[in-house]
Amino acid sequence: MNRSHRIKKISAFEVINYTFFTLVCIAMLFPLWNVILISFTDYRDYVLNPLMIFPGKITLEAYKYIFATDELLQSLFVTIKITLGGTAISMFISVPGAYTLSKKSLPGRSILNTMVIFTLFFNGGIIPNFLLIRKLNLYNTLWALIIPMSINTWYLLIMRSYFSQLPSSLEESARIDGANDFTILYRIIVPISKPIIATFILFYGVERWNEWWHAMMYINDTKKYPLQLLLRNMIVQNYASAQMASQYRSSASFVSKENIKMATAVVATVPIVIVYPFLQKHFAKGILVGSIKG
Repeated sequence: MNRSHRIKKISAFEVINYTFFTLVCIAMLFPLWNVILISFTDYRDYVLNPLMIFPGKITLEAYKYIFATDELLQSLFVTIKITLGGTAISMFISVPGAYTLSKKSLPGRSILNTMVIFTLFFNGGIIPNFLLIRKLNLYNTLWALIIPMSINTWYLLIMRSYFSQLPSSLEESARIDGANDFTILYRIIVPISKPIIATFILFYGVERWNEWWHAMMYINDTKKYPLQLLLRNMIVQNYASAQMASQYRSSASFVSKENIKMATAVVATVPIVIVYPFLQKHFAKGILVGSIKG
């Protein structure tokens, strides 16, 4: 018999291994699947089968309701502004900063790197940060959710390590042609660093999209709540906003707080999931480069 047609013998270890990781995948995906089903399910079906695997009666009433209220749309718009603005500012600061720290000829480079690493392990604490935000007149503004978190030290150090591994001949050739540091960075370094830059755009974007902790501390105006803080209040405090406080009835179905919470959770998750496929190619390359050269 041809060797290519022989059936590969599967060991007991492989069977156990595949079975174990299959169960792990099911355990990780089932909560998300259950949330999605509840958001599309009639409340009566949810009461009868809260851990449903397959949907009963499918309805869009929960989504119609949450998008009919101003509060969710306001929070969604706030989150989009924080994500786009915050990510742009973070990358605008982090890329030049990492590139500068990667230069061995930088005066005081060791001191600057030590100061940066110091912030990775120590910070002022919650109360001093809160007092600083108030002193700077950033309290209850969206800038309080963007400026203090503009730089992630860990991301900065990884990018610095990446830039330090790039061939110095690229810069030397550009300098011979009369290019200055800004031209070298934005015309040469950034284009060849797309994988690592796309990776950290995704990282910063996910952080901004999932922002709720700092918003809870620095924002007291409900009209400026980001989407994740609104969702957190709905789930943790059993809160469904002034417009969602009572159960909602329609002629087609019956929608409760649980349906509204799950629909809001889906809305808060789907946009950032949609972005990932567009950055997946660069993201995979960036992780590989970081693992080799970091």
